Amino acid sequence: MPAAARNAITDVPGIRVGHAARVGDGWLTGTTVVLPPPEGAVGGVDVRGGGPGTRETDLLDPRNLVERVHAVVLTGGSAFGLSAVDGVMHRLLDAGVGYPMGQPGEVVPIVPAAVIFDLGRGGAFRNHPDPSFGAAAYDAAAGPHGDGDVATGTVGAGTGARAGGLKGFVGTASEVLEDGTTVGVLAVVNAAGSLVDLDTGELWAARHCRPGDLPPLRRPDPADLAAAKAAAEALDAARRPPLATTLVVVATDATLTKAQCQKVAGLAHDGMARAVNPIHLMGDGDTAFTLATGARPAPDPAAYRAILVAAADGTTRAIARGAVAAESAAGIRSYREAFPSAFDA
Repeated sequence: MPAAARNAITDVPGIRVGHAARVGDGWLTGTTVVLPPPEGAVGGVDVRGGGPGTRETDLLDPRNLVERVHAVVLTGGSAFGLSAVDGVMHRLLDAGVGYPMGQPGEVVPIVPAAVIFDLGRGGAFRNHPDPSFGAAAYDAAAGPHGDGDVATGTVGAGTGARAGGLKGFVGTASEVLEDGTTVGVLAVVNAAGSLVDLDTGELWAARHCRPGDLPPLRRPDPADLAAAKAAAEALDAARRPPLATTLVVVATDATLTKAQCQKVAGLAHDGMARAVNPIHLMGDGDTAFTLATGARPAPDPAAYRAILVAAADGTTRAIARGAVAAESAAGIRSYREAFPSAFDA
């Protein structure tokens, strides 16, 4: 199936994305907010990493009360970064968006979140996203450009990320299914595992991409591969134990139940496993969310199967697209800098 117009999660009608980040003077971190329509979206989650940092994920269990969520926050800062959610919640409260609790304006926004570990990257260990990051990312998502093209690479929650021996990132992709349903994915990659086949220098995810997803790529020169291996080994020798995470949000305009959303999130993990090797280790916090806006009818079994496949494929494609968009930072080289010969002149 073809990618939608932007090849981004914002191709799903009603989905908006905003980033906030701080770089320099001891900072290299950020926050990304994914906003559904004001009425919220049915949500699901699947957590598979052994070291997750999350908030409000228990509410998304199909056995529990709340059906709809009003934002998803992905952020740097490890557990400290969860404070960024407070900024998003207060913005939603000001807008009157949330779970109704009584009188008009008395609402509690439901905002699941997950973090990556980027403490000490680019500067001080204590520098992490706080409520001001969440508020700024919300403002970007709610603003006039929040439903447009999504900035990728070294932005938002991907600002301080790393992926194996390379720079981490934000990536996105989308697909329009045969019945007109749209499925979009946004990924934040801060993985301990490698994005690259170290026998060839090729991105694991690239072989799963569609025409137009990536710029023309070829197998890198042996000299690039040797230099990249040496740089990765030096980085591995110098770093702390690998605390790493890949975060994903899958969005669709289909009408899904919470249980169906949870299953879609599970398929996103299959997409991660095609792009990052290894993944889901004890130090990883790998987490996938699903948002279903319900703008289109509930799918029949065949159409639901297509949504599941698109969630897995879209996750892999989003990771590949983010990898080629990333820029080097804090001494961590991007894929483009580490493997320049992979890119056609």
